[in-house]
Amino acid sequence: MTHAVLPCRDHLGASLRRWRALNRVKQSALAGEMGVSQTTVSRWEAGVLAPGTTEEDRLTRLLAARPSSAADSALLNLVRHSPQPAHLICDLTHRLFAASPARISGWRVGVEELAGKSLWRFASPGIAEGEAALDALGWYEPVAPAVIVDTEYADFDELTIGAGQLRYTRMPLSDGSFARLVQDGGA
Repeated sequence: MTHAVLPCRDHLGASLRRWRALNRVKQSALAGEMGVSQTTVSRWEAGVLAPGTTEEDRLTRLLAARPSSAADSALLNLVRHSPQPAHLICDLTHRLFAASPARISGWRVGVEELAGKSLWRFASPGIAEGEAALDALGWYEPVAPAVIVDTEYADFDELTIGAGQLRYTRMPLSDGSFARLVQDGGA
């Protein structure tokens, strides 16, 4: 992953704090696992110190969403069976978890070729601009509002993105991470 590519990595601290609380992991235990001091973990969580590249990669792997509970599976199934164009991704890494038949119908490859892989490489300029604005729109707050992103037409070998609006909805998963539901249209 390229660090400049995923703006959400700027919010690792808040995600880390939430993950630790849900998993009952003390800062000192995480610090020992990461080979840093408890003070360093505290400063990461407060946003006053950015992790180094190696630590950032390890934290991203730790915090990446892994839908595994029955409730998470139900969410994936709802997306997979939705009649509307929609897909569900890891909010941090943009890895694809599920896509509706209406979404897949616009792809030139099967869902199995994209499942578990980051879709960020398909971001249009409008999607990248929308991603950069998420913080200002309250996306990383405990209860995030839905966000509407405008996108232009973008054509890739694997898929085409039509011009229009996308609605992002941030959803907590059972492991304390977040998924992003992406639906066509602003409604």
